[in-house]
Amino acid sequence: MQRRTASSFVSVAVGVFAVGVLAGCAGGGSTTGPTATSASTGAVTTAPTSASGGPSASGSAGSGSSGSGSSGSSSGSGSGSSGSSSSGSGSSSAAGSARCATSALAVGEEPGSGGAAGSTVFHITLENTGTTTCTLQGWPGVSFVGGGTGKQIGAAATLDRSAPHPTVTLKPGQVAVAPLKVGQAGNYSTADCSPVTPDGFRVYPPGSKTSLFLKDSGHQACRAADAPLLSVQAFVPEGQATS
Repeated sequence: MQRRTASSFVSVAVGVFAVGVLAGCAGGGSTTGPTATSASTGAVTTAPTSASGGPSASGSAGSGSSGSGSSGSSSGSGSGSSGSSSSGSGSSSAAGSARCATSALAVGEEPGSGGAAGSTVFHITLENTGTTTCTLQGWPGVSFVGGGTGKQIGAAATLDRSAPHPTVTLKPGQVAVAPLKVGQAGNYSTADCSPVTPDGFRVYPPGSKTSLFLKDSGHQACRAADAPLLSVQAFVPEGQATS
């Protein structure tokens, strides 16, 4: 009786275990099936939640790339901005300091301080003959020219940087002056100077590559480049020259 009971118990236990296993298999199959189907159909419902980490992470990387691109774009935009700003600044500077065009200037001369022993000083003048206000700032390029051809004679003027060099604003008809000191050719021996009478001066306004001719044959020039005679100060408003 006990053997049968034990045997029955074992049979019942085995039966229950078998039912459990079958139920588990059935349950597992039904769980896996929908998920697999769901995944194979694009995972519209399941994948976003379970795979949201995957696409999201991939999206994150993509977003990182995009962010990097965006950052590059932003950097480019910053560069563009900076370029714009720079360009704006350039425009503003140009608008604030419209340099006098050589074509809108007339060159001339007026007496200066007279100079020290062995030299004379007179003022090179530039008049604004245009119709708009413009500016001059700095030193003119000056040299003797002659031979009826405008050919330079000797050394060009050195720049006297000890004098003031403000930005000079010229309304139409106004004049700026640059004191020019002319040494005497007699300060050198004839052999060292090789003197000649020039036709006048070539004058380049500050910042210009186009020159003006100032006729003046009242000086002696030295053909020798190592016998300099000219020294020029920067332009200042008329009446404010110190020499």
